[in-house]
Amino acid sequence: MSNAAIDRTLAALADPHRRGVVDLLRERPRPAGELAQALGLAPPAMSRHLRTLRESGLVEQTHPEFDARVRVYALKAGAMIDLLRWLEETERLWSEQLLAFKAHLETAAEP
Repeated sequence: MSNAAIDRTLAALADPHRRGVVDLLRERPRPAGELAQALGLAPPAMSRHLRTLRESGLVEQTHPEFDARVRVYALKAGAMIDLLRWLEETERLWSEQLLAFKAHLETAAEP
C-alpha cells in the first residue's frame, strides 16, 4: 500500500470542484470544456483542476483523432485502489477496537 498514492488521492479529492469532476466522469468521459461548463468554472480554473487530477493519477486524457485541440477526460481504472484498501483496513481496525471497548464496558458493568 503506497502512502504517497493515498496522500495524492486525498489531496486531489479535497477540493469540491475536483470531486465534482470525478462525479461527472463516473457517468462517461467528457471534454474539458463540458466539464468547465457543468461546474460553472472558467477554462483556466478547470485546466488547473484537471492537471491536479491527472498528476494524482485519478484521470487520464485523450485527444479525438479529428481535433487534437480537444482534450477528453476519463477516470483512470484502478486509480483509487490504494485508498480503498486503506479505508477497508482502517474500518476493520475501528470495528475491532469498538467491539473490544463494548466488551470491556459490558464486563465492567457486571456486578
